[in-house]
Amino acid sequence: MLPAPRALLLDFGGVIVDSPRTPDDELLPRVVNRVKELIGGLLSAEEIAAELRRADALRDQLRDSSHDHVEVSAQKLWGELVADLWPEDAREKLLAHADELTYLWAYRPSWRVVDGMYELFDYTLGEGLPVVVVSNTRSGQAHRDKLERLGLTPAFAAQIYSDELGVCKPHPEMIWTAARFLDEPVTRCWMVGDQGKDIECARKAGTGAAILLGPGGAEEADATVANGHELLRLLR
Repeated sequence: MLPAPRALLLDFGGVIVDSPRTPDDELLPRVVNRVKELIGGLLSAEEIAAELRRADALRDQLRDSSHDHVEVSAQKLWGELVADLWPEDAREKLLAHADELTYLWAYRPSWRVVDGMYELFDYTLGEGLPVVVVSNTRSGQAHRDKLERLGLTPAFAAQIYSDELGVCKPHPEMIWTAARFLDEPVTRCWMVGDQGKDIECARKAGTGAAILLGPGGAEEADATVANGHELLRLLR
């Protein structure tokens, strides 16, 4: 029997919104084109795309290998991972537009609301149950803007993003920050995510429940649900 929650903490991608699986080649062109515009003919589009993929892999390694799970800032991403070996003038141009470029890299026009989430938010708003977004991301602003466009901003008491906090899940500070903001015991919060690191984060933080939304694969979860409808039934 799960303890009744006094707050609901939700991951962004895979829980609140989802998008069709898209190859990188269909996601990177707008970033590549903007970089090419900034640096002129220094590198070809193919070379820029390769540098972005290299930097993305390095970013994952840094975040996962660090004991403190420090999030990579936009300045570090572009200055030290993407353009570390580029001429200084080109690197400086990217650094001057780091936030814009990171936003372009993070934002997905294809994001759509996961089935049942609108109904879930009708319930939480009606019950006065606070909901907080707790999400790893390159750009929290990209997530905020998408939720605003979807009309979902009023559903959330707060939005906690790794690029703004400086650490990423599974670091428990992501969840502790949300609990402190709500002034609720972390033991009375449910964390809902779609990956093992969400469940690991919940365990480290000491949440009352760790819920996996998706096809499964995290045996440590207290419950697994397929969509917002099933999560709503679990809440009720």
